[in-house]
Amino acid sequence: MMTHASPGAAARTEAPTPTRRTVDAFTRTLHALLALSFLGAYITAESEIFRLVHVTLGYTLGGLLLVRVVWGLLGPRHARLSALLGKLRGLGAWLQGLGHGLANGLGGVQASWRQGQNLYMALTVAAVLLAIVPVVLSGYVTYQEWTGEWMEEVHEFFGNFMLAAVLAHIAGVVVLSLLRRRNLATPMLTGRVEGAGPDLIRSNQGWWAIVLLAAVVSFWVWQWQASPQGQGEGMAAWLHPAPGKAQSMQSDDHDDDD
Repeated sequence: MMTHASPGAAARTEAPTPTRRTVDAFTRTLHALLALSFLGAYITAESEIFRLVHVTLGYTLGGLLLVRVVWGLLGPRHARLSALLGKLRGLGAWLQGLGHGLANGLGGVQASWRQGQNLYMALTVAAVLLAIVPVVLSGYVTYQEWTGEWMEEVHEFFGNFMLAAVLAHIAGVVVLSLLRRRNLATPMLTGRVEGAGPDLIRSNQGWWAIVLLAAVVSFWVWQWQASPQGQGEGMAAWLHPAPGKAQSMQSDDHDDDD
């Protein structure tokens, strides 16, 4: 007499797909905050109503860049800036190898192509991080009205440059995910990838991720309280122009609309 296993029993006998941790929670939180801060700042760039939001997110970008530098110097091996610089140092050798590969046939080109993919992603990451510096500095100078309108054009230029670098990075993730037939964005979302083996990250750094998120939210609240709208005074006053300047900025904007 033949017996048939029920679908439920078959499902229970299936082993879950093994995964391993490759990115810690702190790195993922930092990555998400950088992405959301830039997106919000870019969307509110031309809005007078959301000027404070734009400025606050700009300051947040600058602070997160400092955190990324410290994390890249003192953090775990996978987050070290030395790993990024090591990839970028291979650019010259890769170009030479590509030339030799083209001369020697398809096999050499395929090897250079794989390394070129990693170099491309490293270049886009470096471009995004480096662009934050002139974006934040030019935005601060513009907000304080220390120069003429030409600084606004500088700020806009670097903002658009950073957008191009971000889009190039996203395009690289999408294209390489299709070429390699696996979602390269998954590690930054879940921290894990499919595959057997030990975790590459010993500690998930969950508490540090919570501290970072709490610090950013606290800064946003502090910014509002210290802003001209919040009528705050004190240590954060240097982050905002004097009330007279703020009123003149609004008047200039209204005059431009007229």
